[in-house]
Amino acid sequence: MNQLLNLPSTFFVGCNYWASHAGTAMWSDWNPEQVDLDLRRLSDAGIEVIRVFPLWPDFQPIENMYTGEGQHFGYRFGEERLPDTEAGKAGMSVEMMARFQAFTEIAKKYDIKLIVGLITGWMSGRLFVPPALRGKAILTDPDAIRWQVRFVQYFVKNMKHNDSIIAWDLGNECNVMGKVASQEEAYVWTASIANAIKAKDATRPLISGMHSLYPKGNWTMQDQGELTDILTTHPYPFWTPYMDFDPLTSMRPTIHATMESLLYAHIGEKPCFAEEMGTMGPMVCSEEVAAAFARTSMLSQWAHGLPGLLWWCANDQTKLNHAPYDWVACEGELGLMTEEGRVKPALQEMGRLKKIIQSMPLENLPARSVEAVCILNSTQDHWATAIGSFLLAKQAGFDIDFRFEDQPLPDANFYLLPCVTGVFGVAKQRWEQLLDKVREGATLYMSSNDGYMLNFAELTGLTVQNRRRRASEAVAYLQGDSGDIPLTIPSTFKLDFRNDRAEVLAAEADGNPVLTKATYGKGTVYFCALPVELAMSQQPGVSYNPDQFPYWKMYETISQEARNARVLHVKEPQIGLTEHTADLNTTVAVLINYSPEDREVPLAIKSGWYVEESLYGNRPQNVNGTVKVNVGANDAAIVILRNKQ
Repeated sequence: MNQLLNLPSTFFVGCNYWASHAGTAMWSDWNPEQVDLDLRRLSDAGIEVIRVFPLWPDFQPIENMYTGEGQHFGYRFGEERLPDTEAGKAGMSVEMMARFQAFTEIAKKYDIKLIVGLITGWMSGRLFVPPALRGKAILTDPDAIRWQVRFVQYFVKNMKHNDSIIAWDLGNECNVMGKVASQEEAYVWTASIANAIKAKDATRPLISGMHSLYPKGNWTMQDQGELTDILTTHPYPFWTPYMDFDPLTSMRPTIHATMESLLYAHIGEKPCFAEEMGTMGPMVCSEEVAAAFARTSMLSQWAHGLPGLLWWCANDQTKLNHAPYDWVACEGELGLMTEEGRVKPALQEMGRLKKIIQSMPLENLPARSVEAVCILNSTQDHWATAIGSFLLAKQAGFDIDFRFEDQPLPDANFYLLPCVTGVFGVAKQRWEQLLDKVREGATLYMSSNDGYMLNFAELTGLTVQNRRRRASEAVAYLQGDSGDIPLTIPSTFKLDFRNDRAEVLAAEADGNPVLTKATYGKGTVYFCALPVELAMSQQPGVSYNPDQFPYWKMYETISQEARNARVLHVKEPQIGLTEHTADLNTTVAVLINYSPEDREVPLAIKSGWYVEESLYGNRPQNVNGTVKVNVGANDAAIVILRNKQ
């Protein structure tokens, strides 16, 4: 994606920008000297990309005129008629365009690249709309869409000569600017704006700029991926469902940006990055914790092949008295710098890591090894299911990609079909394609959250005898090397099974199977009768306390064969491991400590392989015949492994 953005960095670091002296009023209260100082400070601290916003009513300040009985009688700039010029026909302010041009020249001075969020109507808790369009359904009203099309066409045509601009962005979270009644309405708005931009500049990528997309609903990853070139997440643990269940320096929040961006990229089928992220200020955590969060999240995004990140935002805004700053208290202290220019620890860490990544003897980190494809199905809680699957896989020591059930199945040796929900199950055509893969030798894992599955008995070796609602949580006993491991898992229904031919790996106290294994054709089918993925995602403290809630051991059990190809194994659920094959005899391993404590972990290295070089963090040591590495709190160890042959 960095080639798409024409950036030299292997991982870019940036932020969202409003001027320190004015916030959203920076264009009407234009102060080029302060803007120059802001950008110099950001550049000195390592920021190379900023996302900037031409505030909609400042740049298109059109007003309605009315005659008798409230009849509409045209548009004006205040009392002035719209001039017979290109700008006038588009309702655009020539003065504001000149200020934006001056801004691009300041950015060029400090070699800062710009992502321009074009339709900036929604910002920090306030809706900004030109006077003529106030009260209209911004996303569906034909007049509102007409003026937005004119806005972006005029703006893009007149600014595309600036080489500081590397991408256009539809705007800031435009799906929050108003309600749409259907997926079709959301599609039409997106297509209208996207096509208007592309018509004037097809040379730069178009970024979606949306957040809170889902595989089904009005605003979908698939539609945004079809109509734009780059998808984005705005992964704040504070705002995102299930993400604030654990401390900010634990696995769930620090891996949040990674797993959400991968989910969008895989299902939307376009590159994706975290376009806004942050901790939401000092009422959530200290500056030191924010720095640890930034470090862990940045390392995680880099290790999983994401191209870069943008923090929210450049500067604190504690001294502003206009809306939204005088009504949304949490917007005041989100900056990487104070208004006076003090660089906070989070930016110091981001700048430090950027230099380390750029100095590594790797032109690019090779793609990570991925063992499984996780298929999300139609009627489940997709986000909760994706979270649970990703966290369990990470703690068990393997990696997954995501697909939705309406996408073609990629070839893989291992498929996950977690938390099948409801009577629709999986669409029959896709289901049969999946079963064909298993018959030919693939492994399939399924778990049930009251879901229906065709060919169930044939597939699993289990026959459902009865079904009833549970009065309490289920307790399963998983077979382990040192005895049974009890797992308490919330579940709505209990299915009573007759075991025809399945190997039972976990069962309830009454012997009813919970996790089983069976052959199907040349392949293998694992079945879990409980929604362990939802238990992982929908309960506070679970991923934060893997010893108390060892759900991950279920995924460790089902992935034993899939993990055999790995060069390195780490049996520590707080350490996330990615492997990157450079060539047949060289592998890069990234071990990330997703916890706030130092962890010394044994390394199980494949026979014939050894640690040749340490690129970052502590070097592994041989202690009494066991290779161990100490991974610092919320930090990483990066090593090169070499085959002796």
